[in-house]
Amino acid sequence: MKNLLALLLCLCTLHVAHGQQTTPLAPTPPMGWMTWNYFADNIHEKDIREMADAMVASGMVEAGYTYIFIDDGWQGGRDNRNNMIPDPAKFPSGMKALADYVHSKGMKLGIYSDAAPLTCAGYTASLGFEEQDAKTFASWGIDYLKYDYCHAPKDSATAVERYTKMGDALRKSGREIVYGVCEWGQLKPWHWAAEAGGQLWRTTYDVRDKWKNLSSDENAEGIIDILDINAGLHAYAGPGRWNDADMLVVGLYGKPGPSGDMGGLGMNDTEYQSQMSLWSIMASPLIATNDVRNMNGATRRILLNKEVIAVNQDPLGKQAERKIHDGTWDVFVKPLQNGDVAIAILNRSDKPRNYTLNWAELGLDGSYALRDLWEHKGAGTGKRWKGRVQAHETKLFRLSKK
Repeated sequence: MKNLLALLLCLCTLHVAHGQQTTPLAPTPPMGWMTWNYFADNIHEKDIREMADAMVASGMVEAGYTYIFIDDGWQGGRDNRNNMIPDPAKFPSGMKALADYVHSKGMKLGIYSDAAPLTCAGYTASLGFEEQDAKTFASWGIDYLKYDYCHAPKDSATAVERYTKMGDALRKSGREIVYGVCEWGQLKPWHWAAEAGGQLWRTTYDVRDKWKNLSSDENAEGIIDILDINAGLHAYAGPGRWNDADMLVVGLYGKPGPSGDMGGLGMNDTEYQSQMSLWSIMASPLIATNDVRNMNGATRRILLNKEVIAVNQDPLGKQAERKIHDGTWDVFVKPLQNGDVAIAILNRSDKPRNYTLNWAELGLDGSYALRDLWEHKGAGTGKRWKGRVQAHETKLFRLSKK
């Protein structure tokens, strides 16, 4: 009898362990706020604490924005044992104390490094110190690593090798740390980043605060440019495997800085709302970068729309498929866990237009009840939708079968 009980206990232990191993990190797209677009590398622990307080007070944490990500510029070099240290002027209390503060607010802390000797902004990075840095991050209580690819070779084999080395180091660090592969999509990380240990991967160059890139510089991407790359990658997304379309620029209004470079002179609230709609239905991480301490009403309304966020965070984990793409109209379809369907209708043109969409065109049979997720009300019942869409506006509906 004693042997039988021991065997049953062993089997239960193995079952629990197996369940833990098969539950992915980042089962839904990460949500939070990142320092880069607002502060660039001019960051201080006081800023992080203030943003954490503001995220709680504003309702962002309650809405699901649980991460604060410290981007490039926090590093202070290495100590006499080659351990990475934060800049003592910027982070005088140390990173562990800051992580403890963020955790006390019910949030998680992310940090940044690069798969080369130096980061994009020229600070100390992690090449050759992957295991040591991963253990350091774990000892601080870090929950997420954004791993960039500046100053690194352009070939795919090197990228896979370097990202895999850090992915392995994070797994051995003793702490669950979500791993964001920030290679900018040039080497098609959707094919290899998950196997390298990543839970999400950037699919494009950095987003700028503008609707569309009108220059010849491919690193000056606006919302539409990123959309057109990310839209075709739906087959690679799922729980713990996300196509990262880069940060939200909602509420920046052309602020000088990284997102304001290369023609990023700002957008109107209709366009910001479109980014929120499109990033949500594409299951991209929702990473705000505005000044959360001073948000106007429009920015609050866009970032805190819980019905829109629910589409992004739906546990089925499907990225929407673009079913219509004709130069004027884009229509995306995303199945949801409870059997509902989310539909996004984007007017890409520069003037308002009327549109009629039959659900049968999208492969949806029968009649549906529509809910407008921005108006927070019903939008009719039937086999089609007909309405007017403003220039650069995205209508977002939730359809329930009747």
